[in-house]
Amino acid sequence: MVTSLRNGLVRRNVLKGLSGLSAGLLLPPVRAQASAANAGAASTAVPPDVTTQPPRQWGADAPPSYAPDPDVVVIDRSFRDLVSGNATIHRVWNAGTWIEGPAWSAEGRYLLFSDTVTSRQYRYLWETGEVTVFRPESYHSNGNTFDYVGRQISCEHFLRRVVRWEHDGSVHVMADHFEGRPLNSPNDVIAHPDGSIWFTDPGYGDSVAEGHADAAGGEANPDGRIRWRVGEELIGAVGGMHKQSDHTFRVDPSGRIDVVLTQEQLPNPNGLCFSPDFSHLYVISTGRQSGAGGHDGDLSVHEFDLHKQELPLSNPRLFTNMRFEGVQMIPDGLKADIYGNLWCGVGGPLGLCGVFVFNPEGHLIGRIRLPHGVSNLAFGGPKRDWLFMCAGESLYRLQVNTQGAGPA
Repeated sequence: MVTSLRNGLVRRNVLKGLSGLSAGLLLPPVRAQASAANAGAASTAVPPDVTTQPPRQWGADAPPSYAPDPDVVVIDRSFRDLVSGNATIHRVWNAGTWIEGPAWSAEGRYLLFSDTVTSRQYRYLWETGEVTVFRPESYHSNGNTFDYVGRQISCEHFLRRVVRWEHDGSVHVMADHFEGRPLNSPNDVIAHPDGSIWFTDPGYGDSVAEGHADAAGGEANPDGRIRWRVGEELIGAVGGMHKQSDHTFRVDPSGRIDVVLTQEQLPNPNGLCFSPDFSHLYVISTGRQSGAGGHDGDLSVHEFDLHKQELPLSNPRLFTNMRFEGVQMIPDGLKADIYGNLWCGVGGPLGLCGVFVFNPEGHLIGRIRLPHGVSNLAFGGPKRDWLFMCAGESLYRLQVNTQGAGPA
């Protein structure tokens, strides 16, 4: 459970970036901003981001960061073993709208991620650092992963389905219905070495921004005021038009879809991941989304026991309630490293949001502060020792002293 370190912290101090005090506060002020001639060429923050003191610039033309990075905050000394004192956070791209679903392709040596609003998929190329359009139409994809034979799997909000891209370039629909009813808005997906895939299917992706609302009378459009057919020609032709209950699902290698968790057991499911030995499943319950409906989750991370991948799950328990500094943080996506630590993207007030890192017992051991909440993250790079973080419109990276546990 996250415990408060300074219960008396007031909002004004949060906005000054004083949470998680670090040695960066003692350093001299940064130099003045570049001249007007150079200002337009930089992708730096204008004005500077004041999460960190002294204020920090981001982007290719930003001055060098201090080391150790003042925004890599050690809470427990065990976190020092997971981060390098010389590694600094870098923003590598900031041309998105709301980016999600990062997944590393070990064979292709690129990071795949989605822009759920513009309905594109992008890839960050390891050798050059470029970000290029990967799929110009992704049907508002959200979560992505690669299975244990390297095939891409994506959750499509617009078509309300989960698909797998085969090695020959064809697409296979893994799930689009359950018990005769269309899915809601598949959100996050993970692969198991037994060939199954596990995914969450909440209702809050059924929105105008990230797909399309329900037809009139549906839960996402109860009074019919939303013009749900506007803007895209496939609305109503492919995919569902009415929500069903929230679920967390498993698709086994034969294609059978099993319920892992019902709405009653865990409403508004979001990010999910396995422990390194596949004996535990972690699932986030997200709160009701503004303007997108959904149900009242508890904004917490929940843990379940797995027994040889057989269902049902057992021993449900709270992993962390995500409260910090007296503030209810907003968890989103998460990944496990090889030691069983959970790296969780979180939203919340400026100065508190970013990434929270928990040990296997659920104790908060470290934080990564960013100027925007993190929707999801992934371990990438050829050695899987770079943490890539999707935060609003931007992609960040940080080299770490651990490796990702999953295939992507």
